Amino acid sequence: MNKPAIEITDLNFSFDELVILENINMKIEQGDFAGLVGPNGGGKTTLLKLILGLYKAKSGRISIMGERLKKQRKTIGYVPQYANFNSDFPISVQDTVLQGRLGVTNALGRYSKKDKAIAIKMMQETEILDLAHRSIQSLSGGQMQRVLVARALATEPEILLLDEPTANIDQRAEKDIFDIFKSINKRMTILIISHDIGFVSDYINKVFCLNKTMVCHDAAPVTSDTIHALYGDHVSEVLHHHH
Repeated sequence: MNKPAIEITDLNFSFDELVILENINMKIEQGDFAGLVGPNGGGKTTLLKLILGLYKAKSGRISIMGERLKKQRKTIGYVPQYANFNSDFPISVQDTVLQGRLGVTNALGRYSKKDKAIAIKMMQETEILDLAHRSIQSLSGGQMQRVLVARALATEPEILLLDEPTANIDQRAEKDIFDIFKSINKRMTILIISHDIGFVSDYINKVFCLNKTMVCHDAAPVTSDTIHALYGDHVSEVLHHHH
């Protein structure tokens, strides 16, 4: 029987005395396409950074593929929020994607033929190969997001973590990127942070609702009661579908 891709047990995290995450339990099986939803400040990005090993939990355990996080960190690819990525640096699309090979490649000071072949393959998969020699400064938000996904895929991960990957792009580009995620999910586990519950529900097979604690964690539809528990009375209608 396969070990869970990600398993979190009794996890707690604080900044100084401020409790950010409390008693988090979460299990994502290999091959899942899981969504993590919840309000701003609910701890979603913090949880991803704990899974990446960028933060250390106050208590509890995170295991990746049945092993301690420290041993399996290289099996995880990460796509940050586009808003937190500096695209002013004059670098090409291909060189940005090749950054995913840093720490993976055995080459010293230069990329190998294998690294370049993997970068080309990932640009093909994310449909940006025609942009390979363009500067990232010239890209649209949707194009830049594909570059960040290709860079993460270039690490050849078994698990892909995505933090609001479509927050700054239009609806049509959002659907195109999610279709790419659906294809990628055939070979790897995906955990995605999103505010758009209705949209991601068309793609994911499991949803985790987080607001400091886990409000729900299953594959059932997100109900109005769940939404109220997550967002309080500030949202009149969160659950909706795009056409």
